[in-house]
Amino acid sequence: MANITFSSPVMARDVTVYAVAGDRGTILAVAKSHKIPIPFDCQDGECGSCLVQVEHFNPHAKSAVALTEKEKEVLKQLGKITKDEITNAEVNDIPPRYRLACQCFVRNEDILVSFEGDKTLPAQRMHVTSVAKSYKGGTEINTLDEFFGYAAKVEEDAANNYDQLAAAMDGVGNTEVAKLFKQLADFSRLHLAEVKSRAGSIDLSKNVPPDYAWPNHATPESTAAWAADPSMSRLGGLKVALQGERRGYEFYRAIEATSKNPDVAAAAKEFVGEEADHVKILEAWITQEEWALKNAKTHENA
Repeated sequence: MANITFSSPVMARDVTVYAVAGDRGTILAVAKSHKIPIPFDCQDGECGSCLVQVEHFNPHAKSAVALTEKEKEVLKQLGKITKDEITNAEVNDIPPRYRLACQCFVRNEDILVSFEGDKTLPAQRMHVTSVAKSYKGGTEINTLDEFFGYAAKVEEDAANNYDQLAAAMDGVGNTEVAKLFKQLADFSRLHLAEVKSRAGSIDLSKNVPPDYAWPNHATPESTAAWAADPSMSRLGGLKVALQGERRGYEFYRAIEATSKNPDVAAAAKEFVGEEADHVKILEAWITQEEWALKNAKTHENA
């Protein structure tokens, strides 16, 4: 079983799909079945048109399918594989960074598949909802002091919010979802530590935005009131978290798009990338959870 996230400039947003290892064949087969526009021609490992970059979300869970001679030769001709990478794949079971999608089989691991796509098509703009600007309270952030002050507030509130939800779930005996929220609170504290590290000597306490700066007096990653529902499932908890992470992503994306200070825009762009990774991970978890629930119901009805 594997979560495969596809990313390309020709796609407006990344797409994560859930595939059963070995059952769905190659990366190209999975892509075609989900209408992911990976270019291809021969589908036999000879033309190189389906070249992709494969990254592993868990670096300790890498496993390589033996490279065929055709794939090795094509990758060498494209300058996308070294002698050391070939040796590592054959001897140490460490896959090379680039593969041919028609030759790379899905394994029991979560991966990110990146590809250029059809270069005759214009690159798609990063997906941003029409209300993205509201997530930063309509404020134009043009100093790094302000930016890091806002970012620290976002992450601190997210951690406190998840702590409160975990306590609420513990209080009604829903330990599974309480455990999930505690884990998410720890993640938010790690993000807060990263903000403080990047802020360096900036005094974050002098740039804390007031509650009225935010829509509904709540920071972007704060969750809705229904998130404390005592009957919430793990899947529901993941969807709550995804909602907050998407708002966090668009908060930083809006700053990147509107700030007149290039340093602020550059800092926001880094956070956009990190939030996008958080969204990918949660989407992958949700896809896996939905598949597990659906599969369980199928067995019950059998």
